[in-house]
Amino acid sequence: MIFKRVVLIVLDGVGCGALPDADEYGDVGSNTLSHVAEEVGGVSLPTLQRLGLGNIVSMVGVTRSSAPCAAWGRMAECSVGKDSTTGHWEIAGAEQRQPFSTYPNGFPAQIIAAFSRIAGCQPLGNVVISGTDALMKYGEEHLRTGRPIVYTSVDSVFQIAAHESVIPPEQLYELCRAMREVLAPHRIARVIARPFIGTQADNFVRTSRRHDFSLQPPTNVLDRLVDAKLTVAAVGKIDDIFCSRGISYHYLTENNRDGMVKITTALHSVERGLVFANLIDYDMLYGHRCDVAGFARALEEFDPWLENFMQQLNADDLLLITADHGCDPTMPGTDHSREYVPLLAWSSRQVAGKTLGTRHSFSDIAATLAHNFDLPNDVGESFLPQLVPCA
Repeated sequence: MIFKRVVLIVLDGVGCGALPDADEYGDVGSNTLSHVAEEVGGVSLPTLQRLGLGNIVSMVGVTRSSAPCAAWGRMAECSVGKDSTTGHWEIAGAEQRQPFSTYPNGFPAQIIAAFSRIAGCQPLGNVVISGTDALMKYGEEHLRTGRPIVYTSVDSVFQIAAHESVIPPEQLYELCRAMREVLAPHRIARVIARPFIGTQADNFVRTSRRHDFSLQPPTNVLDRLVDAKLTVAAVGKIDDIFCSRGISYHYLTENNRDGMVKITTALHSVERGLVFANLIDYDMLYGHRCDVAGFARALEEFDPWLENFMQQLNADDLLLITADHGCDPTMPGTDHSREYVPLLAWSSRQVAGKTLGTRHSFSDIAATLAHNFDLPNDVGESFLPQLVPCA
């Protein structure tokens, strides 16, 4: 064991350039970080710049460093897809060769009939639509009728929206759990509960009580960590994505700010093992809503927190920062983008960072974790020797 603790932070949707196969996904030219920085006239990210972010991707306001303090590179997704489940599973070493099911024309009658039996009524919607547009279009009718709103996107998701006064969150979760069982044979990655509040179309807002119900993941490095009696602390939607498996305990989060607080809390509760965190606002609040300015602000809010957090790490800690996919708010549409993701690896032992190049799979993180904690592994390529030559 080289590092006693590893902190892995996933900046949800923060991609750094279109993958070679982006044309197959309609994402040619996407580059989340570069486009966000350009659109707002530059961003100030001194901590990430010092780590080497400007060496990974061209960003207005973030320059290249001649001696970055972190090892830096980027990773290509080898799995089929561009969604959170696929990205996080691959990070944990579970690569997906078979795509999850998507429904560009809405869900078939068989699925809607099953939903209606469970819910006791026909749903509203059953369309491909953004969450905010779904509330605008169907929210008032939902208040009048009590019928849940069902919708999907280009991703493999079955989303159920309901006003908290009409269907309380716990009741909505039960509905989602029942649909999770029904949809398992259909290979739909996630069933998502989307509670909201408000009185009319122009003031409906989704609450922080979102809950994702994922397919069971394949065996991955999180399982091996827990089996080896190491601690895995999950922050944010990590617990949902991995169905609470391979996780010692988890911290729910309301937003990025809360997530950053919970990362610090988790760090101090882990002696040996992994803190695995997701910061979701980049994707959920800004990428999908095409809010470039909000996206930039969220990056600039993360940067000073990161500087302070790094000061709390010791020589036995390794910090990894990456993403799960892109979500370029400057591109047409409101969906994820098939992109490379940044990779920054830092510990206080490093004098100056080295390039990690372009990794061929997100699973290189799983391989690095397995290498560090002396666990069996058969996917990915560890970059631990590039961080610590004696590894």
